[in-house]
Amino acid sequence: MSFLDKAKEFADKHDKQVDQVLEKLGDEVDKRTGHKYTSQIDRGVDEAQKRTGDGDTRQ
Repeated sequence: MSFLDKAKEFADKHDKQVDQVLEKLGDEVDKRTGHKYTSQIDRGVDEAQKRTGDGDTRQ
């Protein structure tokens, strides 16, 4: 099993945790860029969350 296969399997099994990490990462990037790219970062986080596990679990 390749690394990519293992990563996909992990994301499928731990969707909620992956979505939470993506959200925190997006918040940190937004903060470090001085909130100049908030809408683009939010869009990127949303797309990444849709592509992991069962989909977006963000509330």
